[in-house]
Amino acid sequence: MKKKILIIILFGTIFNCEDVVDLDLNQTEPRLVIEASINWFKNTTGNNQDIKLSLSAPFFNETTPPANGATVQITDTNNNNTYNFIEDGNSGTYRSTSFLPIINETYTLFIEYNGENYIATETLKSVASIDFVEQNNEGGFSGEDIELKAFYSDPAGVENYYFFEFISDIPVVPTLEVYEDRFTDGNQIFGFYTEEDLEPGDQVTIRNYGISARFYDFMFILLQQGAEEGGGPFETQPATVRGNCINITNSENFPFGYFRLSEVDELIYTVE
Repeated sequence: MKKKILIIILFGTIFNCEDVVDLDLNQTEPRLVIEASINWFKNTTGNNQDIKLSLSAPFFNETTPPANGATVQITDTNNNNTYNFIEDGNSGTYRSTSFLPIINETYTLFIEYNGENYIATETLKSVASIDFVEQNNEGGFSGEDIELKAFYSDPAGVENYYFFEFISDIPVVPTLEVYEDRFTDGNQIFGFYTEEDLEPGDQVTIRNYGISARFYDFMFILLQQGAEEGGGPFETQPATVRGNCINITNSENFPFGYFRLSEVDELIYTVE
C-alpha cells in the first residue's frame, strides 16, 4: 500500500521546498479480531450479550471490515448449556438473548470462521460494588484539575482483580485502569480518574469489572504500551500482546482480542 505524505522542508527564511515521499508499507494477511466481552451488569439478567468479530486492516485504513458468516457459540462447563450468537445482518456483531451468567462458572467460546476454528476459555468473575465517589477540585500539577475517586470494599481473603472504565460526556477517550488487591486485601480502596477539561455538571459513567488474573496481566501490558510515558519514537517496537483466543486449526494464524466474562457495577456521577 502506498501513501503520499507531504513533507515541507524549511531552509531558514530563504525559501521553501516541497517533496512528495512514497511510502511502501508491508502488508500482511488480515487476522480475525475477537471482541468477546460478556458483561453482567448488577441487577440485570445478563441475557443479552454481543460479540463483535472484525478483520485487522492496514494502519492508515479509516475503517475495519466486519468478519461475516461466522459460527459463534459459548458453552458453560458445569451445566453443558450452549448459547448460539447470531449475526445481526452483515455487521460482524453476533448476538444472544438467552445467555445465563453464573459467577465462577467457566465458559468456552467457539468460533468457526473462514474454515478455521478458534477457542478460548475463561471464568466469570464477581466484582465489589462502588460505595461512593469522592471529588477533589484541586488536583493535578496545576492544582485546578478535578479528580474523582470511586471507592469500593475489597472482600478479605480472596484474590481479586479489577478493571475500571471511566467514560465522560466530554469528547475524550475513556480512561481504563486495572487494579489488584495484593497489598490492599480486605480494605476500602478506589479507582482514580482525572481529566483537565472536566467541569461542574459533566457526567462520568464509572464501571468496575471483575476480571481474572490473566486478563489483568493482558490489560496491564496493553495499558503500559499505550501510556504517554511508554517510550519515544526511537524505542523498540512493542511486542504483539496475545490474548486467550487460540486458532486450533492453524496456530500460525493466531487471532487478536480476548474472551472475558465479568460482573459489572456501574455508577453515573455528576461533577459538582
